[in-house]
Amino acid sequence: MRAIVLAGGLGTRLRQRVPEVPKAMAPVAGRPFLSYLLDRLIAGGVLEIVLALGYRADPIMAHFGSTYRNAALTYLVEREPLGTGGAVAHAVSSLGEEPVLVQNGDTFVDIAYDGLLKWYQQAPVDMAMVLAKVPDTSRYGAVLVERDRVRGFAEKGRAGDGYINAGVYVIRPAVIARFGLAGRFSLETDLLQRHCAALSPAAYFTAAFFIDIGVPEDYERAQRELPASAASPAATRLRPSA
Repeated sequence: MRAIVLAGGLGTRLRQRVPEVPKAMAPVAGRPFLSYLLDRLIAGGVLEIVLALGYRADPIMAHFGSTYRNAALTYLVEREPLGTGGAVAHAVSSLGEEPVLVQNGDTFVDIAYDGLLKWYQQAPVDMAMVLAKVPDTSRYGAVLVERDRVRGFAEKGRAGDGYINAGVYVIRPAVIARFGLAGRFSLETDLLQRHCAALSPAAYFTAAFFIDIGVPEDYERAQRELPASAASPAATRLRPSA
């Protein structure tokens, strides 16, 4: 299965901390954050990776080139910002009808991707989401689940433990066209939240290490915690009732 990594974000909240590089290239313990994502994908057997880029694409392409380790890399560069949904739509338009793995370029969840894909292939659906269990969902907004299906999304600000959207999906390309979405749009708001009932995404539950480097405090936390997590065996799936 091919993967699309959404690495075109502006990284506005990190600009003071890492002003000279795009967010995906923000250094974590001396390495670009993006390299940790690619390492985990490749370890899970994903060897065809499309990098959807926008802001300051050139440093990313210059650093990684056409291959990284034993994976083939291709690049799709937005002429204007498309949002997370528009970037996926732009990428899948050239990838055929087979399901694709989609990974946000500013989040890391330490799962075994081969396990995720094996799980998906056993019961393929139009869309699946990785849900990470965290001690406090207030920053992200909790995902509401019923058995193994996503049923909705709680507003941000509600404290307490629960599951959040980890920014990893398996998507059939036809899903995008079904709802008439085009141009610039948000995968999270315009597709997932607005059409959640119709999509009924399958939920892949994990208690694996998760981090989003989009805010300075978590970017600093990544310096301490990400290298150790990335060096350990990837986590497996929780039971749906967990």
